Amino acid sequence: MCRIFAGQDPANYACHTRSLRLAGHVTSIRLEAKFWEILDEIAEEQGMTTPKFLSLLYDEVMEINPEMHNFASLLRVSCLNYTLDRAGVMERARGELAAAAAE
Repeated sequence: MCRIFAGQDPANYACHTRSLRLAGHVTSIRLEAKFWEILDEIAEEQGMTTPKFLSLLYDEVMEINPEMHNFASLLRVSCLNYTLDRAGVMERARGELAAAAAE
């Protein structure tokens, strides 16, 4: 089983830093490439650029939880939640298709 994870393309976990403006301040966020891919996808689905999406998300998080100190970790967990949710949606859709085909 470990080969599934150990043998993956190193480009997936190569770190990339992007600069953006959050709450009026220029900052940078360092994440693994795969997380940036997911964030780009989420932003596109929302009809925004990734920097705009991250800025809006940051503002909303700070409104809800001003004690949040690790935005990069929040982004990683958000990507995981998004991915798990999409997987659930896909599984439910496959189940519905299988049920419809059986009728």
